[in-house]
Amino acid sequence: MKAVRHLLALAALALAGTTASAQFVKGNEAVKVMPDGTKKVETPPTAGALLAKPCPAATPGCSGGGWKMVETPEGLMECTEVYARPTTCRTSTYGSEKRSRVWVVKTGSEWKHCQYPELGKACVSIKSLPSPAVQ
Repeated sequence: MKAVRHLLALAALALAGTTASAQFVKGNEAVKVMPDGTKKVETPPTAGALLAKPCPAATPGCSGGGWKMVETPEGLMECTEVYARPTTCRTSTYGSEKRSRVWVVKTGSEWKHCQYPELGKACVSIKSLPSPAVQ
């Protein structure tokens, strides 16, 4: 009986670890863990970008080209744009709801969107049109 409980506990930990690790992109240089354990998070800069009026995440139809999954200081968010401006993001539903998504990441000095939460999978510059995938 003790062995069964131990196995169930290990399975629960493995499942929790899988779920938690799926909610970020490994290697995303926009997220840095500081020596004191705090996170420093960058979002794509708005300087020099041609920005339309923000489309609020709460407004139906604002995610026309799929949700942009962006790491922010508040955690992983679903945004209507890559810049994560105020009102354009909401709490992530990744893992609980299937939606069309792209993942916004930084590698080196370049910002990209990736079709999946993996740097090596179909990533293009944020200046290009993304290819969202239902996830």
